[in-house]
Amino acid sequence: MSNIQLNAIEPTRSELAGLPWSARLRRLIPVYGLPILTIFLILLFSLLLPGTFPTLLNARSILSDRAVIALLSLAAMLPMMAGRIDLTIGYGIVLWHLLAISLQVTYGWAWPVAVLATLALGAFVGLCNGLLVEVAEIDSFIATLGTGTILYALAIWHTGGRQIIGRLPHGFLSINALFIGGIPIGALYVLAIAILLWVFSERTPHGRFLYAIGANAKAAALNGIPVRRYVVGVFVASGVLTAFAGVLLGARLRIGQASVGLEYLLPALVGAFLGSTTIKPGRVNVWGTLVGVLVLAIGISGIQQFGAAFFVEPLFNGVTLVVSIGLAGYAQRRRSTLLGKNKPSSRKEEMS
Repeated sequence: MSNIQLNAIEPTRSELAGLPWSARLRRLIPVYGLPILTIFLILLFSLLLPGTFPTLLNARSILSDRAVIALLSLAAMLPMMAGRIDLTIGYGIVLWHLLAISLQVTYGWAWPVAVLATLALGAFVGLCNGLLVEVAEIDSFIATLGTGTILYALAIWHTGGRQIIGRLPHGFLSINALFIGGIPIGALYVLAIAILLWVFSERTPHGRFLYAIGANAKAAALNGIPVRRYVVGVFVASGVLTAFAGVLLGARLRIGQASVGLEYLLPALVGAFLGSTTIKPGRVNVWGTLVGVLVLAIGISGIQQFGAAFFVEPLFNGVTLVVSIGLAGYAQRRRSTLLGKNKPSSRKEEMS
């Protein structure tokens, strides 16, 4: 468990206690740099685009449009807690939104049954991923890339390259179309799931066990943590969450097409990776992941309102990822230097 604390760079209270306010600020900026950047972007675009950006319509649009990416980022975060990666989040959502629609339109299933079947299949794919990684001992990147490619092939086979169009029940469409207190229901899904994952990861032993596995799986196993069970479990949870994102996407698009979904893979992974650079730098965390998704959404929305070209969104995603990870790496090296300077003095105190 000590590896978790060493891998994170957030300053402790005792570390900040003896520092002047300027030194405290320098220590806190790398930790909360991304939330600060988010606030800065909001203010900047509000000043530059006063007629379109700081509006309720734009805020609702951002929250609604990015709900699927936020869910996928949280799905990607779960295996990352255990030091694994799940690439099926981008491929799986293609098949899951198709199934959620086709089971109703083509096969006449009731929408609650279609949704539950989609979630069950997502859990099954997650179980397969977990077994491939832990039992077959295949690298998670390779295993989930292979599984994802199979899912994408099944999606193309299922549709035959055609769109799935038909009359969908109001109950299914309400999964995405409702507003509660003026807030899109998709954003409320994200908030509710984020709170549950935060409680699980930060307030239960199971979350600490996952972080321990991610820090050093062999050491975790020697301490009695059932590594295989936890790793398979997070892949199953990731599969269910990805399937739910697919259901939400299907209710939003109202048609099924195999060409939609893969474009969510990079933003979702970027959000999860950015989450490891803020709030709890050095390890993935729930609120950092949501901040990562939010800063991308705000930046892209503002740039698009300036009339930017179509390639700006992937360019912004890539540049933001590289810059943020670079800043986090600098902060990590800086803290390591500070810890190295403090070690000799602490040893002298112990000898005295």
